[in-house]
Amino acid sequence: MADNTQPLLEIKNLKTYFYTEDSVVKAVDGIDLKVFPGEVLGLVGESGCGKSAAALSIMRLISSPGKIVEGEILFEGRDLLKLSESEMIEVRGNCISMIFQQPMTALNPVYKVGFQIVEVLQSHQGMGKEKANQRAIELLKMVGISDPERRAQSYPHELSGGMAQRVIIAMGLACVPQLLIADEPTTALDVTIQAQILDLMRELRSKVNAAIILITHDLGVVAEIAERVAVMYAARIVEQADVRALFAQPLHPYTRGLLGSIPVLGQIKEKLDVIPGNVPNLIDLPPGCRFAPRCKARVDHQLSICQVQEPDLIEAAPGHFVRCWLYQDITDGYRAPLAADRQK
Repeated sequence: MADNTQPLLEIKNLKTYFYTEDSVVKAVDGIDLKVFPGEVLGLVGESGCGKSAAALSIMRLISSPGKIVEGEILFEGRDLLKLSESEMIEVRGNCISMIFQQPMTALNPVYKVGFQIVEVLQSHQGMGKEKANQRAIELLKMVGISDPERRAQSYPHELSGGMAQRVIIAMGLACVPQLLIADEPTTALDVTIQAQILDLMRELRSKVNAAIILITHDLGVVAEIAERVAVMYAARIVEQADVRALFAQPLHPYTRGLLGSIPVLGQIKEKLDVIPGNVPNLIDLPPGCRFAPRCKARVDHQLSICQVQEPDLIEAAPGHFVRCWLYQDITDGYRAPLAADRQK
């Protein structure tokens, strides 16, 4: 049984920037994250907040003009950023696998899907062709593809979206990784297929005890499968907590806005909540808190510091971290909100 008290993956102050001719895009700007063996961590936020860039950084798949400029990515205590490319190739697939957002672009259109799984097994596990073929059929069966022998001979364009996603999951699990990164695995799939994919991930996690980082913008998916959740906004993590605590008592105004914009079964609202304004441009970030220009709580509590200085990510309650001035002592003439105010 894995030691669940020590993190399998620990990210410290990770910064990934993209350099253009006249600007720098801070796609990931100093995030800290821990993932423990056998758990599902949801990483949520709007499109463009840095979720996928963080995942690609873990895999060390950031290509030019992008660059990891600072930080540590510790996997079982070993810093992945200090490994040679040949050492990193051994980690990818064997220890850490990634399910990409668009299965049709992740699969090679000119090769049969069975061959593509076989290639993974031969490259990373050193299997012979016959044994790899047999294992590929087993994997396709395990992810719920009917008649796997026939489907192994299919080309990607002959598969439905849901079936292609299952093939990608089979490839990701081929070497029984300790960590699976799933980048929007249910995007563009209908509700029935989404449910099947989530059931599949839940079942496979129980079978192989793999940790999963589930990247999504769908809080409903997170509520269904994750145990902990980290909320990203403008390249930073603004809240992190146990999933039940976050849904029961969200602290950051951005998280509250996200949850308030979701229709709830059995509750009738004349109008869903809307977060005003737009996501800031990562090239030209606002001073102070990055959410301040859109934050109603800042106005309600008359917190001028929000537009001057960015708050730290602090533990506001046991295991519940938040980056917001509402939960920090404010000096130099600024008011510290009362505990009762903080929950408004």
